[in-house]
Order: sequence, then C-alpha cells, then structure tokens
Amino acid sequence: MEEYLGRFVKVIVDRPLGTKHPSHRFFYPINYGYIPGTVSGDGEEIDAYIIGEFEPLDNYNGFVVAIIKRENDNEDKLVVCKEKNKYNEDQIKALVEFQERFFLTTIKMNNN
Repeated sequence: MEEYLGRFVKVIVDRPLGTKHPSHRFFYPINYGYIPGTVSGDGEEIDAYIIGEFEPLDNYNGFVVAIIKRENDNEDKLVVCKEKNKYNEDQIKALVEFQERFFLTTIKMNNN
C-alpha cells in the first residue's frame, strides 16, 4: 500500500457524506469510496476516505496523503485530499475515528 502515498488517484464514492452505513449504525461524516481497478486485502477494491470536502460527492480526484494500517483486520484504507500536507496525523485520526475506532490502527504518512 505504501506505493500509493503521494499518488494522484480517482475515488468512486459509494458512501457519500451524510449517508448511513448499510449494516452498522453510523453515518458517514466524510465521503468514502474506493479506487477502481485495485485489490485490497479483502479481495475488493481499496477503500479511501476523502478529507477536506464538505458536500456529498459521486467521485473525486486527489492525492493519497495517508494510509490507515489496520493491525487487526486484513484491509488497510487510504486517505485522499486535494492538497498534500494539509492535515497532520492527529487531524486525520479524528476525521476517520467514526469507523476506525473499531480497529487497532496506525497512520502512515509521507510528509513530502
């Protein structure tokens, strides 16, 4: 997954900001989707959180600014934003806490 750090990617949003998770009881406070044409540890496309956008989206182009490494799951997540180095690790952790609180995670960032 580290090869994605700093790359410009396209995200297809399948859970826009403000929508409810289909099987769990939480709402998405940020846009969430996947990178088409990729494969994650669960055999599905790599999932991505989109930060820094405040309206529901259908798709998004931005830079991978962080990787959420899940130690107790087989699927890591990407964090995508329009600007590199706009958010620090603590800010990213707060923005994805709504879902990542259920996992033991670390955040890997490329500060270039």
